[in-house]
Amino acid sequence: MQTEVINIAKDYDRALSESARLIKDGQVVAIPTETVYGLAANALDENAVKKIYIAKGRPSDNPLIVHVSDISELSPLVSEIPLKAKIMAERFWPGPLTMIMKKSGIIPSVTSGGLDTVAVRMPESEYARAIIKACGVPLAAPSANLSGSPSPTNAKYVFDDMNGRIPLIIDGGKSKIGVESTVITFTTDIPTVLRPGGVTVEEIRNTIGEVNVDDAVLHELKNGETAASPGMKYKHYAPRADITILKGSLEQFIEYTSGKDFFALVFEGEEKYFEKAVTYGKPLDAVSEANRLFDALRELDEKGAKTVFARCPELSGVGLAVYNRLIRSAGFNIIEL
Repeated sequence: MQTEVINIAKDYDRALSESARLIKDGQVVAIPTETVYGLAANALDENAVKKIYIAKGRPSDNPLIVHVSDISELSPLVSEIPLKAKIMAERFWPGPLTMIMKKSGIIPSVTSGGLDTVAVRMPESEYARAIIKACGVPLAAPSANLSGSPSPTNAKYVFDDMNGRIPLIIDGGKSKIGVESTVITFTTDIPTVLRPGGVTVEEIRNTIGEVNVDDAVLHELKNGETAASPGMKYKHYAPRADITILKGSLEQFIEYTSGKDFFALVFEGEEKYFEKAVTYGKPLDAVSEANRLFDALRELDEKGAKTVFARCPELSGVGLAVYNRLIRSAGFNIIEL
């Protein structure tokens, strides 16, 4: 299979028409969003969705997120919309927020990972919404990477993983946010965040009041526990290197790693202290850290890193999303200094 890349900023009409043609034909197309790039197919077509899993090499019990172009497209996908979900949609859509509700009968089991729920979001990216609208169907779209590897924030990284696996990549430039959407479920007594992202727990609490944070945000799922959201069950976002997160000050980090052969994954301005280093954002600036993290993990692969020691972000605001991705890329290998 030849994989074509179309730059949507340069060839807008063709990008939309080709995406729509292929998706209506049951194919998979990589599309840009503000979070990361997604592998999109008709969410209502069981065979098309199976092609996403094949392209990614992804376990089929991992649910996918269904993307819509307008809030009016939500109601056919779910059995009911809870009041707090309506409030959240009005506040944060379009944007990096995914909401889980009981699914309607039109959602295939393969799209929902065998669950009786469906995860839905309306992306902020105008390119993504235009593509969804052109296709005329909701699009199931997990991140456009090989399963387990860092999510791609530009078309080059999609091509690196998907060349020969899918027919088309739409290049929409660099993803604005850089980590996947926040996922919240409304199927629990108290709404529960299953994956942190660009919409923070603090913002959600300020909007709808009491919200729980699932234990799996900071810890591995227990044996036999079902993944209710993407990004919960398997080791994710990982480069080929072995990563260890070191919790502590820069001084403690330097002391611990002294004399070792490693790459440092550190914040901007700290690279001068290390022979081999890759940076991910500014210290105490979680938005910049989120924007850079997945690119930094890919750069470690490009540089041939085998052993990586990583600085730990703050665990508040968007920093919780950064930490959530980093601990999974490290396989929960963390050392308190």
